[in-house]
Amino acid sequence: MFIIRWLLGRIILTLNFIFAPKKPRRPQAEQAALDAQTQGLSLYQYPACPFCVKVRRAVRRQGLNIATIDAKQAANKDTLVSQGGKLQVPCLRIETDGQVTWLYESSEIIDYLELKFA
Repeated sequence: MFIIRWLLGRIILTLNFIFAPKKPRRPQAEQAALDAQTQGLSLYQYPACPFCVKVRRAVRRQGLNIATIDAKQAANKDTLVSQGGKLQVPCLRIETDGQVTWLYESSEIIDYLELKFA
């Protein structure tokens, strides 16, 4: 089972690399303003998870610079469980005005990003 998962993960990563969506071109000032808005966002993810790839592709399509955090590392996994409440990826950590919200489910994350930054 491990070999099948590993192989499928490599296929997903390869196809994502080959068919990666293009980032939109924006003026530098506009991109800087957008980067300032996304500074409080971080995406907890696994590199080869298909749902995480779906979210990362949406982030790239919108040209957002959101920090990605590998949830396989023990410290990041502990943070996700202790602060977010469950070990589920993808998970978007949203920090605004000292308030932290954890958003799960790839479709909900993409909807949130499209509403906020489209």
